[in-house]
Amino acid sequence: MFGSGLAIVPFLHAGVVQEYGWLNEQQFLDAVAVAMITPGPVVITVAFIGYLVNGFWGACVAALATFLPCYLFTILPAPYFQKIAKNKFIKAFVDGITAAVGGALGGAVLVIAMQSIIDIPTALITVAAVLALIYVKKIKEPQIIIAAALLGYLLKL
Repeated sequence: MFGSGLAIVPFLHAGVVQEYGWLNEQQFLDAVAVAMITPGPVVITVAFIGYLVNGFWGACVAALATFLPCYLFTILPAPYFQKIAKNKFIKAFVDGITAAVGGALGGAVLVIAMQSIIDIPTALITVAAVLALIYVKKIKEPQIIIAAALLGYLLKL
């Protein structure tokens, strides 16, 4: 995966939920949510999905199929990186991919938001979190997550 692991979320959603129907929307959202609180969220997400689809071996195959190509595309060309990094065609390729990653990340946000923002209170929490991230420079993401969780809990009482 180039850029951020979250860029794979829309592709996972399209395949796992829409195309094959292996998971429903809530199961997919749960898989992403569980993975986001762990290190290596992409591998955890696909392993969780693989587990839901076909148990332990499904998790192993899914994690390996996601991680191995990225690992090989990083390790194999590493000795040649200095040489190819100066190539103008490679630079143009990387610039193009970098722009596409922004779109893929936007797609990930859209997929997750469409399933998570289900009523007025969750919409208000989302807007407050976004505004806090934009305007409060010293706030850290874990603080926002804790505040949003507490707010959600209080609203459900």
